[in-house]
Amino acid sequence: MVTAGTGYCVAVVVVPPEDVVTPSGHQKQNYILRWRCARGVSLSLHLLAELVKMALRAALRNKCLLSGLRSCSRLGAMSSVLQSRLNSSTPKMTVDLDQTTGMAVMRMQSPPVNSLSLDFLTEFCINVEKLEMDKSCRGLIITSSLPKIFSGGLDIMEMYGKSPERCAEFWKSVQEMWLKLYSSNMVTIAAINGSSPAGGCLMSICCDYRIMADNPRYSIGLNETRLGIVAPFWFKETFVNTVGHRNAELALELGLLYTPTEALKIGLVDQVVPQDQLMPAAAESMKQWLAIPDHARQLSKSMMRKPAIDRLTSCREADIKNFVSFITRDSIQKSLHVYLEMLKKRKA
Repeated sequence: MVTAGTGYCVAVVVVPPEDVVTPSGHQKQNYILRWRCARGVSLSLHLLAELVKMALRAALRNKCLLSGLRSCSRLGAMSSVLQSRLNSSTPKMTVDLDQTTGMAVMRMQSPPVNSLSLDFLTEFCINVEKLEMDKSCRGLIITSSLPKIFSGGLDIMEMYGKSPERCAEFWKSVQEMWLKLYSSNMVTIAAINGSSPAGGCLMSICCDYRIMADNPRYSIGLNETRLGIVAPFWFKETFVNTVGHRNAELALELGLLYTPTEALKIGLVDQVVPQDQLMPAAAESMKQWLAIPDHARQLSKSMMRKPAIDRLTSCREADIKNFVSFITRDSIQKSLHVYLEMLKKRKA
């Protein structure tokens, strides 16, 4: 199976049941539908479904591709049409794994600001799960290839003028990103090379450790209220677990953004270093984390994070419904419209 717009040619196999110890501390027997492709990916059934959805979205956006598919009378011809679409797609991130050290580096590269769109989040989750299943990978450093920006946060265009069904699909992908990263068995370090507001901040605080480049023009924080949006409970809990209740209360209500120095002061980041020392500092910190036996570190992480993880997993569908109900309100759509118009004026 070739999936359009994703760069994956997939062969699906079902592997025998295996004991799986989840980051939330559960041990279970689990059949995993794994699939192999040209990039060597091995994924779960859930992300396979997400990738297929991503392929369909890409196909529907391209009428030429659809007309080409209609004209295909044989599977080989269909594959060639799809493959041409694959070759034109650009990955939204690159991943380099050093199997000797066990460290992987993910560099986000989706201009202009690494917005967390549905396609971006799907690709992100695919890459995280691939690394999670690779026994040679013990740690992941997440950074950006774009200058002055780590991630601009959730893609507003995924929430503005979209159908309830599309909004639900998008929010499910945001949940999946949080669950994958916050519960990861790997050591995760955010090397924050630029500004990281809203969803970019969420991605950062999901990691075990955060290092930010020292530039007073950079900012980080959950500033959703400035857009008329309310951060959901699991954003809030992650933030409280990072900076404490009072700091989180002030930041969430006022939509505060912090400079690197301010973020360090409240514990939003763990280290601030000169820009050119960011990646060396991240690699050095990773060595310290990997010196700890995996099982002890993973169980300690589970103790700290399991309650928040369980709260979301127990009510994912309700959380999606709440988001869709909120984001599709006329008043919220008007707020997003005003914000988008402001952005247009800034660009002009």
